[in-house]
Amino acid sequence: MRMLTSERDASREESFRAFLDSHLDQEMLRFTTAGSVDDGKSTLIGRLLHDTKSVYEDQLASIRAGRVNRSGGLVDLSLLTDGLKAEREQGITIDVAYRYFSTAKRKFIIADTPGHEQYTRNMATGASTADVAIVLIDAKAYLKLGKLLPQSRRHTYIASLLRIPHVVAAVNKMDIVGYSAEVFESIRAEFMGLAGQLGLKSVEVIPVSALVGDNVVDRSEAMAWYRGPTLLEYLETVPLAIAEAAAGPLRFPVQLVVRPNAEFRGFAGRVERGEVRPGMSVRALPSGRVTTVKSIVTYDGELQQARFPLGVTVELADEIDLSRGEMLVAEDQSAPQVSTAFRAMVVWMHEQPLVAGRTYLAKHTTRSVRATVRRICYGVDIESAEHRDSLRLQMNDIAEVEFDTSLPLFFDAYAENREMGAMILIDPVTNATVGAAMILGVAAQLGAEIKSAAFVWLRGLPGEAVALRGRLMEIGRTAVIVDDALIGEASLAGAVRALQMVNVTAISARGELSGATIEAVKEVVGEAYFESVDEAAVWLDGSPTEEGAR
Repeated sequence: MRMLTSERDASREESFRAFLDSHLDQEMLRFTTAGSVDDGKSTLIGRLLHDTKSVYEDQLASIRAGRVNRSGGLVDLSLLTDGLKAEREQGITIDVAYRYFSTAKRKFIIADTPGHEQYTRNMATGASTADVAIVLIDAKAYLKLGKLLPQSRRHTYIASLLRIPHVVAAVNKMDIVGYSAEVFESIRAEFMGLAGQLGLKSVEVIPVSALVGDNVVDRSEAMAWYRGPTLLEYLETVPLAIAEAAAGPLRFPVQLVVRPNAEFRGFAGRVERGEVRPGMSVRALPSGRVTTVKSIVTYDGELQQARFPLGVTVELADEIDLSRGEMLVAEDQSAPQVSTAFRAMVVWMHEQPLVAGRTYLAKHTTRSVRATVRRICYGVDIESAEHRDSLRLQMNDIAEVEFDTSLPLFFDAYAENREMGAMILIDPVTNATVGAAMILGVAAQLGAEIKSAAFVWLRGLPGEAVALRGRLMEIGRTAVIVDDALIGEASLAGAVRALQMVNVTAISARGELSGATIEAVKEVVGEAYFESVDEAAVWLDGSPTEEGAR
């Protein structure tokens, strides 16, 4: 009898271990919800969690007993994600809420993001690592307005900007519009047109009712005319793009030099693209030194290969100079772009606006550099996706911006690889993250023939000097008035030279300057020496404001 019990216990343990192993080997899919206010994003996620049996009974009991209920009598499933007091009181999502659930086919991480325009930065943050973006479209609001809501278009644009591989439009509240196939087809046609305009490649449109549960997990009997997948079926079967990153050329940014003893020197980091193998010939950037991989070390032992996104320690056959922020690439594969000037799409996240001439700390992979805004190429009108002139970026604005950095970055375009093209901007004083950037490519280097900065002497006219500085700042130039008491006349030419090196125009309203000082300044700035606002105005309308020279 004891033997039979022991055999049953062993069998159960074996089955349990097999279950755990199969669960650990499941694919992980990250998806985000987006859309306008009150489209039902949090309710949809709550429905997914509830109908997949991913909610504990005590959680449901707490929601049933809660004083706040926005669902009109039914259990308010949105409260499973809207946990902040302000969210429950106002009936909106403010912060990004992350939830986890799994089915027999996949594991899922959900980012429930806000719909309000003022929280666009939160949506961009939550969606930055997603494999799928679910854009909620309120069928009732569509009928009332006669077109897609602006925030639905905004979030679809951001999904395309972030290069989220798959986008699914969940047309919600179909129960309120009588499960009308005509309404659904009208919404589907407009959304597919928007997707085509934005260049989205993998798009699905699904009619659902998050409140009732139609086509979320279980197929709806009320919409027999719909033959496509339910939302969960789509999420369980959509192909993941991780294989594409694993198949690309090697990118291994060094995060840490590991030297536990005199016998071992390794370089720890994460494989951001491609794969690395022992015996592989690799090149170190920026030095260009070539060596081979001796071993790949992990906590569990050595590996014969490491692919994206695995974190490992690489031991090299030769002692080469390599440190944090530098990179290993395969010698026989395409190299990343290397430049101190690049273009990027920027989502601005801070109250203090971005303007040309300001310097931020840019963090790209494991490398941190000073990045100065050269110019704002154009801003994006989110509703129409059209380009417009922009002198500054306010919070939640999106624009193409050119940067110059203190050290070269090693990058791929974001459209080619998200890990190697993503970057954040940090305020060097407050250490606050102020912007998210998606690198487009290398920017043209400023040519030596361009008069990048000038010296303007407005003798005895301090008011006009201030006005000129303001005008320069408005067109994206950086300018300073060099009449500080600490800058004596003998030091003026040196100060102007220093400002020239960082492309900053110097303005002075001093009453008198000696001939020697004027000659010294002219030697620094050449033809860009002016003694009146009219002369400076000609310069403002000339080569310095032409494309590529601002």
